[in-house]
Amino acid sequence: MIGPQKAPAWRPLGRPGVHYWLVQRMAKTCGVDTAQAAQSGALDPETWVEMVTGCRSCTWVDGCDRWLKAHVDDPTAAPPAECRNADGLRRLAERSNP
Repeated sequence: MIGPQKAPAWRPLGRPGVHYWLVQRMAKTCGVDTAQAAQSGALDPETWVEMVTGCRSCTWVDGCDRWLKAHVDDPTAAPPAECRNADGLRRLAERSNP
């Protein structure tokens, strides 16, 4: 019999500025121009806020930073599976580069 599961430990969200730039760098590395995507309507403000907030709650920050540094010269890399925004970034990349 499986007993009650322990709730995950609460942890505060990461700093907004740090995660804003992580999402921005991840988008750029994956071939997404967020300014152009916003201008074309592919990226609305609510979705952008959700992406940054999702990043702020991620525990893979150090891994993300290492991944970004390793892919700095690869502007069309696929987002890593560990990224909370991977699906959204893939969709934006497809819309930006049909």
